[in-house]
Amino acid sequence: MLSYIVWSPKPYILDLGFTELRWYGLLFALGFIISQQIMFYIFKKEGKKERQVEVLTLYMVVATIIGARLGHVLFYEPVRYLSNPLDILKIWEGGLASHGGAAGILIALYLFSRKYQDISYLWILDRIVIVVAITGALIRTGNFMNSEIIGSPTDKSFGVVFGREVELRLSYLASAIEDVEIESVSKSKLIEGSLESEFEHPVKLIVAYNDKNKLEDVKRFSETQLLNKLQEDNIRQHVKFSKNTEFDYNQKGGFIYVTTYGDGVPRHASQLYEAISCLLIFLLLFYLWNKNRSGLADGRLFGIFLIACFGLRFLYEFIKENQVAFEDGLVLNMGQWLSIPLVLAGFYFIFQSFKAEKGI
Repeated sequence: MLSYIVWSPKPYILDLGFTELRWYGLLFALGFIISQQIMFYIFKKEGKKERQVEVLTLYMVVATIIGARLGHVLFYEPVRYLSNPLDILKIWEGGLASHGGAAGILIALYLFSRKYQDISYLWILDRIVIVVAITGALIRTGNFMNSEIIGSPTDKSFGVVFGREVELRLSYLASAIEDVEIESVSKSKLIEGSLESEFEHPVKLIVAYNDKNKLEDVKRFSETQLLNKLQEDNIRQHVKFSKNTEFDYNQKGGFIYVTTYGDGVPRHASQLYEAISCLLIFLLLFYLWNKNRSGLADGRLFGIFLIACFGLRFLYEFIKENQVAFEDGLVLNMGQWLSIPLVLAGFYFIFQSFKAEKGI
C-alpha cells in the first residue's frame, strides 16, 4: 500500500487553443454563483429585495478581485510590482492574497450599506461571511488543482507529492520533449531490485521525446542536460533524483520514452485543509443564522467567522511553504501577521454583540 499520493493534474479542464478553461477560474466563478443563490435565500427570508442581492454580487466580485490583487502586491511583492506597475493588471499570472480580499470586501460592504437605508453595516457583514466561507472553500480547492500554496514536507501517510511543477519545468527544457509524467509506484514494482531500499517514497518519471530524434541524441541529451535539470532545487523540493540516476529507453508509437525513478517529497495538502475548514465554517454560520436570525445580535456571526477563519489560517501557516523569500527570515510569516489583528477584531465584535444583547 502506498503511504503517499502523487498529485499532478493539468490545471485546465479544456484547452481551447487561444486560451484555457482552468479549474481555478471555474471554481472561483462557481463560488460567486453559489453565494448569490444563498444570499437570495437569506434576503428573501429576512424580507429584503432580490435586486439588492444583484447589486451586492457586483460589489463583491469587484472588491474581491481588486482587494486580493492589491493585497498580494502590497504585502508580498511590493518592489517587483511597483517597479513594473503594468504587471499588477496581469492577474492571470497568479498572485491573490485572501487578506487583501477581506479588506476589499469590508470597504465594498460599507459602501453597499450606505446605499440602502434598511441594511446596516453589521447586518450585511453577518450575512456575507456565510457565503464568503463557502467561496473560500472553492477557491482553496482551485489552489489544490493548480498545485499552488503547497504545504511543508511531512511523514504522514496522507502526504502529497506535487509533481506538476516537475512536469512543467522539464517540459520546457527542450522542444523535442512532447510530454512529461510523474507517477506513483509501489516498491514491489520497481524494475531494479536494488532500488527497493533506495527510495522511501518512489515515483516514476516518464519523459516522451518525438521519435524524429535519433535514439543516440536522446540518450546524450537525457544523460547530460536532463540529468542536470533534475538536480535543481525547484525540482528536488518535490522529487529527489540521484546524481547517478540511470535511464531506461523504450521506442514505440512515434515516441521515445525515457524512464527513471526518484524519491518523492510528500507534503501537507494545506489547500485542502483550508478548503475543508471553510466548508465547516460555512455550515456552522448557516446553522447559527437559520436558528437564531430573528434575535441574532449584530456582529456575532462576523466575529465567529474572523476567529475561526483567520485563527485556523494562523495555525495552517506553520505547515505551509512561505510564498516569498523575505518571509523566511521572519518569526511569523506575512499571512500570520495579517491574521492576528483579524482574530482580535473577531473577539471584539463578539464581545460587543453580547453587550448589545444585554443592553449594556
